Amino acid sequence: MRNMKPETREIYPELKKIENDIQVLKILLMKSRKMPRKAAKLEGTLKGVRIEEKDIEEAKKSIFKFSA
Repeated sequence: MRNMKPETREIYPELKKIENDIQVLKILLMKSRKMPRKAAKLEGTLKGVRIEEKDIEEAKKSIFKFSA
């Protein structure tokens, strides 16, 4: 690290902060996946509307379109 330019050396503290932020986000993500989710009942929400399996699949695709 002694042979580096001062500009390059100044980047390391910022990189360390970013690395710590990523670690915190990973932990939060892991914790959020472990928490049980309560299913919301749609019964009686919209009178006369029927929700079918294809509607649920369509909603999942639009909500989770960025997940792998």
